[in-house]
Amino acid sequence: MATETIFPCTLEQWFSSDAQLHQVYPPLIQLLARKHWTPLGITQMVVQFLAPHDGVKVLDIGSGAGKFCLAGGYYKSCASFFGIEQRKDLVSHAETARSILGLKNVHFIHGNLAGLDFKEYDHFYFYNSFYENLMDTEKIDNNIECSPELYNYYNRKLYEKMEGLRTGTRLATFHCFDDNMPSSYQLVDSQVGSLLKFWIKL
Repeated sequence: MATETIFPCTLEQWFSSDAQLHQVYPPLIQLLARKHWTPLGITQMVVQFLAPHDGVKVLDIGSGAGKFCLAGGYYKSCASFFGIEQRKDLVSHAETARSILGLKNVHFIHGNLAGLDFKEYDHFYFYNSFYENLMDTEKIDNNIECSPELYNYYNRKLYEKMEGLRTGTRLATFHCFDDNMPSSYQLVDSQVGSLLKFWIKL
C-alpha cells in the first residue's frame, strides 16, 4: 500500500533542512539541487551581509527555482528578495513554491538580466549562473542557447551593471572568479574556503 507524502505545516519545519525544503518542488526539479541551488547554511551567511537593515531589496541574479530567495525571505522577513530567471518553467516552480510557503516578501521575474534595471535594487547575490554556458559544464536543461560567447557576454553585462551602481552597494558571490568583479568593489570578507565572498562598492 502506497503511503501519502506528508508535507510540513509550518515554515520552521520547511526550513529545518535542505532536504526538507527541497520537497516543496517536484522530484525532477529537486534533482537540480546539488549542482545549482544555494545551501541553506550559505544563504544564512549571505542574508546577514546583504540585509543589514530593514527595507532593503536584494536581487538574486539567475534565481533558478527560487530557493535562495525563498530562504532569504524566511530568514530576513524585514527585507524583500527578488529573483530574475530566463527559464519560464523554473520561474513557475519558484512561484508555486512561494505560494505553498506563503512568503509575501519574495518575488520572481521572468526575464534576462541584460534588460533589467539594477538600480531598482539595493544589494545583490550571484551564484555564477552563467557558468553553464561553458561547453564542459553540467547544464540545467537544453531549453536555452548556451555558448562560451554568451558566457562572456553575460559577464560583461553584469560587470557594466554593477559598475554603474551607487557607492555602498553590497554583492555576495558564490563559486565565482574574482576577475569578473569591477575594481570599484572591495572584498571585505570570504568564507567556505573563499568560495563565498562579500564585496562593497567604494
